[in-house]
Amino acid sequence: MDESSTTQNRRFRRSNVLLSASIELSGVSLPVKLRNLSSEGALIEGDKLPVEGAEVVFRKAELTLEGRIAWVEGKRAGLAFAEKLDADLVLRHIPAPRPRVKPDFRRPALHTRQLSTEELNIGDRWSPRSPYIAD
Repeated sequence: MDESSTTQNRRFRRSNVLLSASIELSGVSLPVKLRNLSSEGALIEGDKLPVEGAEVVFRKAELTLEGRIAWVEGKRAGLAFAEKLDADLVLRHIPAPRPRVKPDFRRPALHTRQLSTEELNIGDRWSPRSPYIAD
């Protein structure tokens, strides 16, 4: 299912995540990856997903919710929760973003010290001096 077209019709904002979780079907626990989460449902991914319409129990850490599989496509499925999840609980299960580190792109400052004779010889071997540059 193409998520880009369906997100525009959503009533509740979904937060993208990539966390481990599980769903329980008839007493059997199946590991899944939680792809996104909202107060009404989740996008899950797994190898052996139940069929559409199956009643399941979703578990993520201490969070336990009853729900049903709304759709299945390949290894992904939409999970509709039976009861609306409080927004604070949604945010509690979404990790805080890491601070972005600004990359430091600087050339090494070769002009701060005089090159040794050996370093100059290495440079000459790699790039012969131009006849137009005086020594």
